Amino acid sequence: MATLEKIRSKSVLLIVVIGLALLAFIVGDALTNSRNLFGMGSNVAEVDGEKIDITEYQKKREELNDQLEQMRQQNPQQAAQYDQQQLAQLAIDQLVLEKIIDNAVSRLGIRVTGDQLRYYMIDNPISDKMSQLLQAMQQNGLSAQTPAQAYEIIFNPKRNGLTDADVQQYQQIWVAMEKETQTLIARNTYQRVLTQSVKANDLDKKALYDNYVNTKQLQVAFVPYGNLDPKKYPVSAAELNALYEKEKNLFKVEEPTKSVSFIAVNVSPSVADRNKSKKLAAQVQKELGDSTHQLSKNTKKEGVSIARRQVRATDLNGPVKEFVTAAAHGEVKIINESVQGFTVVRMDKSEQLVDSVQLNIVQVAGSKMPNQVLAALNGGLAVDSLITKFNPDSVQLQKAQWIPLFANGGATNAIEKSQLDSLRNANGKFISLMTSPQGAVLAQISEEKSPKQIYEFDEVTYELKPSTQTVNDARAKLEKFLAKNNTADKFAANASKAGYNVQNLELTQSTPAVQSPMGFYPDSRQVIRWVLMDGEVGDVSHIYESSDVAQPMLYAVAITSETEDFLPASNKNVKDYLEGKIRRQKAGDEMVKKFSAAGTTIEQIAAAMKVEPSEVADFRFGRNGAVRDASVIGRVAGSKPGAKVLVLRGDDGVYAIKINGNKKENFKYDAKNYARQFQQAVQPNYPKMLKSGKGYKNQVYRFEAGE
Repeated sequence: MATLEKIRSKSVLLIVVIGLALLAFIVGDALTNSRNLFGMGSNVAEVDGEKIDITEYQKKREELNDQLEQMRQQNPQQAAQYDQQQLAQLAIDQLVLEKIIDNAVSRLGIRVTGDQLRYYMIDNPISDKMSQLLQAMQQNGLSAQTPAQAYEIIFNPKRNGLTDADVQQYQQIWVAMEKETQTLIARNTYQRVLTQSVKANDLDKKALYDNYVNTKQLQVAFVPYGNLDPKKYPVSAAELNALYEKEKNLFKVEEPTKSVSFIAVNVSPSVADRNKSKKLAAQVQKELGDSTHQLSKNTKKEGVSIARRQVRATDLNGPVKEFVTAAAHGEVKIINESVQGFTVVRMDKSEQLVDSVQLNIVQVAGSKMPNQVLAALNGGLAVDSLITKFNPDSVQLQKAQWIPLFANGGATNAIEKSQLDSLRNANGKFISLMTSPQGAVLAQISEEKSPKQIYEFDEVTYELKPSTQTVNDARAKLEKFLAKNNTADKFAANASKAGYNVQNLELTQSTPAVQSPMGFYPDSRQVIRWVLMDGEVGDVSHIYESSDVAQPMLYAVAITSETEDFLPASNKNVKDYLEGKIRRQKAGDEMVKKFSAAGTTIEQIAAAMKVEPSEVADFRFGRNGAVRDASVIGRVAGSKPGAKVLVLRGDDGVYAIKINGNKKENFKYDAKNYARQFQQAVQPNYPKMLKSGKGYKNQVYRFEAGE
């Protein structure tokens, strides 16, 4: 009984202990699951024992995105070629290299001197934040035009009429910049050391020189293999495996790799969509031609856009020009109608208008001075005399500025019509265009271009895109295929039969998105995520879809194999390469035997090849276009002139070559030139060199790219 009472008396305590243990288990399990769900904690990547946190990654990603936005503003054409999907991997690549370099800097004991820091902070700033600091100080009324002036104001506030509190935030920014600059200097120092580690020695430079000055005079006949019939040149498993073992190092992977079969379906407008577009074009033509000349609400809901255009005759071209230059007022025409959509134009009027004006523009600071300046200018003061009569810090002149009223795209709206009318009505006098408590902008027309023919018309455009029904039909077809081919083997074997184009790809943790003939497939990063994070060998994905409604795409992928060392011989791309090479070798041996028996002269052998021999006046080792196969180049370089014709099997075709003589050019040896040529020939991949053997791991797909 005593024992039972003791157990009873402690039952509350036991319940509490068990409850806490259970809670700890549940919480611990939840935290573990959270780490799995959200990417194994906050580590995005790891290299050389250094972890890259999600906050570092997000900061770098934002920096790159800002750079891309600046590029879009400065060079839109170049920026348009850059796919946003690359930013994630580019951010990881940069962070990984920074970690590796910082570790190397630490191991080498590279230190930054005070003179270096002063030079790269004050004399030649390398931090892009310096200009931001100067701008922020200027906006807050601190006249810091240079880093030296900023330093003086920030660290000697009392001497500049400020308090410590006034400059505290700037001091923090400056100290952070110093730390960043120290890191950048150390990295640059290491990188300079690294680039000097791969350079030509005297033998390398002399070999390049010898290869250039020593030439051969050749006659060359060449016939390519073309498409070889697999039945005529069969490849056995033994032959394939033998070549695989011989060239296995070609198939070594740098990081864990998954081989996949990938389908991309570009959904195009259907016949029904096209017919609907034609009917819509006719409806637009009818509505523009009626008495109101307006589009109905229902027509606008279909996605058509209408714009009033005023265009110079010289800026018009094509069918639009042909129509508007001959059309009567109110005439409407469908200019074009195709699978891309349609354009409908309604002609309004044509008239002679000035397409540009020249202005003298004066900016005046203050509330009272603008009236004084305006009175002086209209009283006869020459604009060139402004700075002699008024404070140059308060008055700025932009003389003879041409303002385009029309450009290639039409009216520019560079000047509001009311402002232009006021300028013209002033009859050469200055007027105030804009006024505020801080100052005013005064302007005067100094010259106008002669009038140009301007055409004014309404232009309606419609971009034809696949309807929801068309996209759903394409999805249903692909879903039906996936339901029947739910394993990687079936997927790869039957996709072509079902009308799908299959791509065989190798994907790694460093793959930004799925490569397309024009760059990357839009929104295909989500496909990579599934392959790397969720899919297993043999699995087939569900359907992924791009978000571009104008050009929707559907994706599906199957994982065929996975490797951490060498792609297997069964890999589709590897197998195709091996079989192709073996067939070329067999065909080449057969052709060499045939052409060698055709005669002893280059003319006889070329005739058998059904080609004309070509003269190569100066054949140089590694510097020619007549012979592209490396083994053939080596054979020619090592052969002496003579009457015998070399009939050689190359990887790209069969060559017949007659060496007529040797020649040595009289060029002066320049060691620096051949050192540069060596560097260009070697082209060391420093990022790859640095990452090699560092245990690189990239988990960024766990944090983004969808589910």
